[in-house]
Amino acid sequence: MDGFLLIDKPQGVTSRDVVDDIVKKFNMPKVGHTGSLDPFATGLLVITLGKGTKAGPYLEALEKTYVATLKLGTQTDSGDLTGKVIATSEVFPLFDYYVQETLEMFLGDTMQTPPMHSALKVAGVPLYKLAHEGISIPRESRKIHVHEIKLNELKTDEITFTATVSKGTYMRTLGEDIAKKFGMVGHLISLRRTQVGSFSVNDSSRPETIGVNQVRSVYEGLSFMPQVIITGDLIKDVKDGKPQLLKASDNTVLLVSDKQEVLAVYEKRESGLYFSVRGLF
Repeated sequence: MDGFLLIDKPQGVTSRDVVDDIVKKFNMPKVGHTGSLDPFATGLLVITLGKGTKAGPYLEALEKTYVATLKLGTQTDSGDLTGKVIATSEVFPLFDYYVQETLEMFLGDTMQTPPMHSALKVAGVPLYKLAHEGISIPRESRKIHVHEIKLNELKTDEITFTATVSKGTYMRTLGEDIAKKFGMVGHLISLRRTQVGSFSVNDSSRPETIGVNQVRSVYEGLSFMPQVIITGDLIKDVKDGKPQLLKASDNTVLLVSDKQEVLAVYEKRESGLYFSVRGLF
């Protein structure tokens, strides 16, 4: 069985827990996901199956949309409601227009330092394991991109907002950085992923209700990529990884057969030829 599933992850379980459940339910070893959700977070988790796992990196690179609620006045060591309070601040009155203007300051490229409570590895060790031992180490800032951000609701000490962000963006850290812009501290008390690329949580299913009839094809999963149709003997050449001279305007293209079999991702080189960078069959 090859393809992908759209899962609405409940609160209190890890992304790995969801993967393990699918492995047992479908009795197949090749299962992955395309971007973790924190245990306290809910929402869309794209699960890859079989040959679909080869397409995982392209799905993982898609922009993601979240709805988050930021609690002002308290900061936790994890950046969310599961952590211990490590700092407090006075909560100042805010106004809708000012909050929206401040949120828009985060649009575009910015640098973000990954939190200690994350799965990011340093020397092969996940940062969260060090954090649990009370160890904090320097982390290099990474460039992220905020495509859209808007205020949904403003309460006395809570800001609910929607943000569409690039791969690698830590929403907990974004929440803390937003609070700092107001001269306060804060942490996330809710986080829900509503979209991955064009895939919506509205089309997802709860883990306990998922079935084989909800498996989507690899072709559908990669429908966002520019495609070139391959026919006849060229199909074997592509499967063999041979360079191709293609009529395409994009530098990276998905090659598919005339029967919608996903074959490979090819990239254009200076010579004008396209070379295979990842087989997907």
